[in-house]
Amino acid sequence: MKADPRGVLTGSHYIDGDFACCEGALAAGCRFIAGYPITPSTEVVERFARRAPLVDGALFIQMEDELAASIAIQGAVWAGKKAMTVTSGPGFSLMMEHIGLAAMTETPCVFVDVQRGGPSTGLPTLPSQADMMQARWGSHGDYEIIALCPNSPQESFDLTVDAFNLAEQYRVPVMLMMDECVGHMMERVVIPSADKIEVTPRRFTKLPPGEYLPFKPGEDLVPDMFKAGDGYRLHVTGLTHDFRGYPAMNPEVQEQLVHRLVNKIRLNAPKIWRYEETGVEDADVVIVTFGITSRVAVEAIDIARKKGIKVGMLRLIVVWPFPEQRIFELASQGKALVVAEMNYGQVFYEVDRSARGKAPVVLAGHGGGTVHNIEDVVKKIEEAYRCRS
Repeated sequence: MKADPRGVLTGSHYIDGDFACCEGALAAGCRFIAGYPITPSTEVVERFARRAPLVDGALFIQMEDELAASIAIQGAVWAGKKAMTVTSGPGFSLMMEHIGLAAMTETPCVFVDVQRGGPSTGLPTLPSQADMMQARWGSHGDYEIIALCPNSPQESFDLTVDAFNLAEQYRVPVMLMMDECVGHMMERVVIPSADKIEVTPRRFTKLPPGEYLPFKPGEDLVPDMFKAGDGYRLHVTGLTHDFRGYPAMNPEVQEQLVHRLVNKIRLNAPKIWRYEETGVEDADVVIVTFGITSRVAVEAIDIARKKGIKVGMLRLIVVWPFPEQRIFELASQGKALVVAEMNYGQVFYEVDRSARGKAPVVLAGHGGGTVHNIEDVVKKIEEAYRCRS
């Protein structure tokens, strides 16, 4: 494999989503991955371990468990690197404490979850989309994250780059919520040259050490960063802290800090939202879906249209923050909504909440292990259409 000086393996490749994710991380400037092997995500770090010696400054380290991996990447970030960890459901559960730490300390990093059937160890090699609420609410306290869902190996590359860019822009942990199907699906992936890949650099402070406060936000509510070893005072804690980073455990500082952690995402949500609409304008029923299920929904939509039902699709690319405004607009236009997801109702409840009673919302849930039976989705479309009528 030949890569350019930035580590980008340009050209057209026939690879799976896991490999594409690895290439996206390298293209985004990721130079450190810590992980622990877990199906169906292991191929991401296997490829990174092979690619790292060919890319200047890149390092993969296998940790003793997922907890260690999720904290090691945060140490690498504060040392100045872009960093990522990779896991699946059971390991993702173990990482929740450190996801909360990354949110509290505003450590920009990426968590890749290649979802598999659960709960517990569940179905190690079979697909699911049942970690979506865990990604949003898995750690304790009030915080916001960003989560993206690719539906192809190409998007696994593209959205990994985007995940790093968003992490740097908002100083927040970003989740790439793949699923086993996308992770192991092999398709053509086109990787452009490095000069055509937009990469957001880390925003390091330009202030001298004596004037810099590491957690004092700018106008966009995001503080500038620094890295260990550059002469700045370093104090990073999960405790409620002041602009210096020192513990300040009182209600006033808590309100100031946590309100900002939430608002730097919520106030920018319209800029972060990303979705794809197909045939929505004249639709009577709109399927809301994401990841591999969006590809299954295409055939269900085709069958329903042949039966005379006008069906469109809203594919969520960014799931968190959730595009509640767009859902409300669709519901207000009298369109019935079907939520197709490989779980028994996680994103469904967000759609139902956002519709605010303006339109019927029907769940096309599926427990995982396989993708949906297409006829089951068609039946839910017909049910939603009858409710609308």
